Amino acid sequence: MNLKKLQNGSDIRGVGSEGIEGQPVNLTHRAVYSLACAFVEWLRKKTGKNDLRIGVGRDSRISGPRIQETVCEAMTDLGVHVYETGLSSTPAMFMTTVTKGFLYDGAVMITASHLPFNRNGLKFFTRDGGLEKEDIAALIDLAEKDDFKKGKKGTAEPVDFMSVYAGLLADKIRRATGEERPLLGMKIVVDAGNGAGGFFVEKVLKPLGADTTGSQFLEPDGLFPNHIPNPEDKTAMAAIIDAVKKNGADFGVIFDTDVDRAGAVDSQGHVLNRNRLIAMISAILLEETPGTTIVTDSVTSSGLAKFIKAKGGVHHRFKRGYKNVINESIRLNAAGQDSQLAIETSGHGALKENYFLDDGAYLITKLLIKMAQMRKEGKTLFSLIADLEEPAEAQEFRLRIQNEGFRQYGEKVIAELTEYVKGDARFQVAPDNHEGIRVSLGREDGDGWFLVRLSLHDPIIPVNVESDSAGGVKKITKILYDFLRRYDQLDLHLMKEYIEA
Repeated sequence: MNLKKLQNGSDIRGVGSEGIEGQPVNLTHRAVYSLACAFVEWLRKKTGKNDLRIGVGRDSRISGPRIQETVCEAMTDLGVHVYETGLSSTPAMFMTTVTKGFLYDGAVMITASHLPFNRNGLKFFTRDGGLEKEDIAALIDLAEKDDFKKGKKGTAEPVDFMSVYAGLLADKIRRATGEERPLLGMKIVVDAGNGAGGFFVEKVLKPLGADTTGSQFLEPDGLFPNHIPNPEDKTAMAAIIDAVKKNGADFGVIFDTDVDRAGAVDSQGHVLNRNRLIAMISAILLEETPGTTIVTDSVTSSGLAKFIKAKGGVHHRFKRGYKNVINESIRLNAAGQDSQLAIETSGHGALKENYFLDDGAYLITKLLIKMAQMRKEGKTLFSLIADLEEPAEAQEFRLRIQNEGFRQYGEKVIAELTEYVKGDARFQVAPDNHEGIRVSLGREDGDGWFLVRLSLHDPIIPVNVESDSAGGVKKITKILYDFLRRYDQLDLHLMKEYIEA
């Protein structure tokens, strides 16, 4: 049994159901059963406890019920007391380990985030947070040994933790605003993308007084018939923009499948995601904690860096990967440098005040608090980022490496590009590169920057290009293309098409 291919960083990811040709199910009963048993044994060693209590939840994927049943079967075979939370968000599953009245020893979330309907996976939590990459590798080693001793049968019972979790969010808004129904008179629509985020309407917004007429795709449907539940997806964002305008809403919210990410839209249809979302939550946190450090991934805009500095904060640009930015923020705090926020442009945002948990619903809760407060002053939420400088153009190219030794080949490309730009006065290399290479160019050479890095897991070199001038991205892309065309194992057709368009 080879389970190593199921590891995706700090998660387990694989194919959970048939439906796409050439993608056979590899999250089989045996694989899931062994991984669940391995988590039990790993957790017993970590906690020193034999009598464990573990929560198990899932998103709306069609393979979720089957996988949940297998996880519960494995854990009860090993004597665990299992608490089935049913349809849940990923952040809520972590919260089962730290919430009074529950305090489970660990939790498992069955999800593959925004991936296609046939995919699924497992996320594991303890009270210290999500497992790290090395922890998942240890689980896989245990699972592949498949040496688990069954004892006295454990128990499994359903619990409604999502109502408790939603109540925590609603109570936070009430405490911060001093009102029982602070959203009264506001129309807020939610697009859950048929994932797990529908609870936010019935259990958070409505009890706080909001009119949620026009909210859509709240029913869980693991085939995702309307659009991919992903705040970065253009079709998904067009759907929430349309819902806001059609219903005359003050605010629109969109969640990904398992609600660890979110995006938003104002009454005019202006999108709040990526750099704008980072700027807005940064502005709120810098009011609460002046001078704090904001950790972001590597593809944030130059304008965002200026915005954070102007607000009195410190911008710390780090690597892609939500665990990378979270762990870097935790490291800074441990070293004595206050960092209240770790956030990726993808929307994964984790706050120090919330266990450094990437939680889309909590992020929206912070925005709603500020929105309610500013409404009393006759101001809008978007006025917080009125002075955010945004690029005139931005483009991403994902260049496929057509070489079996893709990592070594990609590293060679980036190393040689680094030497090349250092020897050319047109280029200014960023002083704080933590992955790949980020280079700025002057007005005559495109008036912007590019970042070239190697994907964390795939044979891909992502290239991000941004410019403050119309036509600048094409100019920068042409300069970069002229260098990269020497590498015959690099698929540059997307760049070439863009330049020639």
